[in-house]
Amino acid sequence: MIRIGDVELAFLSDGTFRVDAGGLFGLVPKTLWQGVLPPDEDNCTALALRGLLIVSAGRPERGKRILVDTGMGRKLSPEEARLQGLQREDGDLLDNLQRLGLSPADIDIVINTHLHADHCGGNTLLRDGAAMPTFPNAEYWVQRQEWADACYPNERTWVTYLAENLLPVQAAGQLRLVSGNARVTEHVRTVVTRGHSRGHQSVVIESGGETAVLLGDLAVLTPHLERLAWISAYDSEPLESLESKRAMRDWVLERHALLLFEHDPRTPMGYLINEGDRFRVRAP
Repeated sequence: MIRIGDVELAFLSDGTFRVDAGGLFGLVPKTLWQGVLPPDEDNCTALALRGLLIVSAGRPERGKRILVDTGMGRKLSPEEARLQGLQREDGDLLDNLQRLGLSPADIDIVINTHLHADHCGGNTLLRDGAAMPTFPNAEYWVQRQEWADACYPNERTWVTYLAENLLPVQAAGQLRLVSGNARVTEHVRTVVTRGHSRGHQSVVIESGGETAVLLGDLAVLTPHLERLAWISAYDSEPLESLESKRAMRDWVLERHALLLFEHDPRTPMGYLINEGDRFRVRAP
């Protein structure tokens, strides 16, 4: 467990998956990024899949359990899992939740940073062949802009905005749409960090004078925050990403906030430090 004041945090692994390494760096030449993240013979690399469990303290939310992002979930066929390069040697997100003594029914709130399939595939699971909400007692918090874009995908986004991850939550009456920055509990809030998608949000935890930020895909890897111009090709609005990262970089430096990364395979968390005209994420 990680403690931020009176709040307990725990990463929940959903395994790893493989992506094209060049896509992670967009316009950055391979000669520059391959030393940071050496690709395999297929020019791919493995990324982590992590959800974040937050046990929020304070009244009236003492003990409220929040899960941020749900990984790829259990609905993939063996062939789909193979194509994604999905590996789960230590089990999936639900297995790791169970290791903490919790079941899906114990989750009060699910926050989706965005609705790409690697962040919300676990929102639902199959029961008798039909997709149903995985967390039966949870309210699912999603940015209204993100929901609209996910429900009406275009030629670029249809492969990652999947109805089976979304619509069963709405049908069950468990969907909560928010517009802009939102207070979740006394110690947890969301902040819009547009760029990777138009409705992308990060999650800020503040308690006892300490701060942590789950970045989501604002920064897939530590270099994406260390170097503002290093922007993933998967970002739908790269110039918005740049400005969202600039604002976040300046804010976390001022607050000495603990940064939490969902995908970085080597650095799940760290602190951003300024070394003259360069920035670096240092592991705690």
